[in-house]
Amino acid sequence: MRSSLPDFPWDALAPYAEKARSHPDGIIDLSVGTPVDPTPDFIQAALRESSNSPSYPVTAGTPQLREAMRSWAISRLGATGDFDVLPLIGSKELVAWLPTILESTKVLIPEIAYPTYHVGALIAEAESITVSIDAQSWPNADLAWMNSPSNPTGRVHSIEEIESCIQWSRANNAVLISDECYLEFDHTAHATSVMSLTGGDNRNILAVHSLSKRSSMAGYRAAFLIGDSALIAKIRELRKHAGMMVALPVQKAMTVALADDLHVAEQRARYNARRDALIPALQGCGFRIEFSNAGLYIWCTRDEDAWTSVDWLATRGILATPGSFYGEKGKNHIRIAMTVSDTQIADALTRLKV
Repeated sequence: MRSSLPDFPWDALAPYAEKARSHPDGIIDLSVGTPVDPTPDFIQAALRESSNSPSYPVTAGTPQLREAMRSWAISRLGATGDFDVLPLIGSKELVAWLPTILESTKVLIPEIAYPTYHVGALIAEAESITVSIDAQSWPNADLAWMNSPSNPTGRVHSIEEIESCIQWSRANNAVLISDECYLEFDHTAHATSVMSLTGGDNRNILAVHSLSKRSSMAGYRAAFLIGDSALIAKIRELRKHAGMMVALPVQKAMTVALADDLHVAEQRARYNARRDALIPALQGCGFRIEFSNAGLYIWCTRDEDAWTSVDWLATRGILATPGSFYGEKGKNHIRIAMTVSDTQIADALTRLKV
């Protein structure tokens, strides 16, 4: 019998959200990382122009999208050797279902991590084991998740750390999947894809990418998988039977989004400007910033229970996420998302001075 799934963590935030909403000037929600900046016009246009879509889409992706994903993996990630690509209905569904698809029995997840890694193991009735980034200490397993830049901490793994994870995969004949959804949002550290470090030998190596944050396309549910051709063939075959297809208009929008880097640079600059504004304000309130070198989040602490920090911010109309959502080691931290407008960031700065 499958273990009971945990309560959806953000439900526990509801009382604090109500408290924040009671602020005279309303709530500033810095908890869930939902993009608010508009989807670029050229991407919206591609979706509209493809809206007459009476036939079923192809699970493997259109030839144009497959070429766009492959070209992007080579030029942006440094992928070499034999590899395949596959569009996804957002990255979360892959995270949740991959252990089931691969029939994994033991799954390694980072000790501070996106909760769905653990949920995916539970759905598959697999053992979920938390590990540090030091792969030399990892036990044997079927599948291991790596996440750089990290959600929630914004930590960027070193080349040596990633190479050690690859060595673990090869020594144990196990799948290593790198969640790289925030790879294009560097700030004070440069993130490296696992695909650039395999030396062209991509056996048992996968990388997942998303356009949700990169291109402000969270509502499109658009992501893709890169890596071991044999593994992707197995994953694709099951998805064909299960009807897990990305809508054709979304595939067309993905194709044009991956061909343009300018909108990504502009979005990265927005998030980094918000980070640069918020960090000194949080430090002025006694928070210590840890990691937060890339991605969309600030990871910080006042060395108190996370819920105490969440409550303190809620009295100022600001909602943050307790680090305990991401594991026991995050219990004294909070995660601040930069997915609000510049106007709301300015308002938050004012409230943090009170």
